[in-house]
Amino acid sequence: MRFRISIKDQIYVFIAIIVGIIIFGVSGYMIIEDWSFIDSLYMTTITIATVGYSEVNGLSESGKIFTIILIIISFGNFAFAITSLTKYVVGGEYKTFLKERKVQRTLKRMKEHVIICGFGRVGKQVVNDLLKQRKNVIVIELDSALADEQTTNDQFQFIIGDSTKDHVLKNAGIEKASSIVTCLPKDADNLYIVLAAKELNKSINIVARANNTDAVSKLRLAGASHVVMPDSIGGSQMASLIATPLVAEFLELISIHGESEVNIECISFSDLPAEFQNKQIGLLDAEHHSGVNIVGFRKSNGEYIINPASDIQITIGTQLFVLGTKDQINKLDNFLRHNP
Repeated sequence: MRFRISIKDQIYVFIAIIVGIIIFGVSGYMIIEDWSFIDSLYMTTITIATVGYSEVNGLSESGKIFTIILIIISFGNFAFAITSLTKYVVGGEYKTFLKERKVQRTLKRMKEHVIICGFGRVGKQVVNDLLKQRKNVIVIELDSALADEQTTNDQFQFIIGDSTKDHVLKNAGIEKASSIVTCLPKDADNLYIVLAAKELNKSINIVARANNTDAVSKLRLAGASHVVMPDSIGGSQMASLIATPLVAEFLELISIHGESEVNIECISFSDLPAEFQNKQIGLLDAEHHSGVNIVGFRKSNGEYIINPASDIQITIGTQLFVLGTKDQINKLDNFLRHNP
């Protein structure tokens, strides 16, 4: 879906033109001919509408000159306004306007959503994967042709605009967003978005695309939480399929977006029931409740532990990584939701 304000502005311009012409005509006749408001309004209306009715009263020479001026001024402007309004209604632009108003209301209500800057090859893949995780997604794309491909897609909101502009990011609700992913082809643009996003929302999670290795450190320094080089990742995966094909196939089997039968999920300290917080991993007994296996642990300082021991304590700022089938992951999720 697309978000613009040009149609709304056009409506105001059309109405302003018509009202301005009427005020000009009524004022002129009341001053020049000393007519009443009703007579002046009637004369103005039949003049700009060119219906050919006779004058309500005789016109003086000054009144005739004013009428000529009114006809010249009103003919082009009034015809343009009426034609544009007709095109707006008959051409179906009003439907687009109503859709845009709906999008605006939706954007105002959204929070904890994910903003995707750029809807190219990388951006489309990011959107598809996030939708599979049932995330609320807003896409910002400058190319209207790419947006036209999504006019019937109601799964996410689409904003046509330059994501390097602060007001466009604000339109996307960056102050209330949980994350932003910048996938633009130019590193300079991605760098600017990282800086702007960090300024507008200091706590936002930022994932930035890097096309050059020199840009990685700069993006991290600017405030990016994670920096990804798609070409490098693709090349590494291809090399793994040659060097260690069975390991690569096994890793491909493990999914984080729920499509595979085997999935990995992250569980934060705040996700755990109170009875398991500040306790040892062994007391969680995740395998007993769902059948999943705890394969990783992230300390509050960012250090990772593979296959953590059962006596490691779960404290504030730590996360657990569990491995299991789709059913086992769902069973664990249900357990956590029903035991706050």
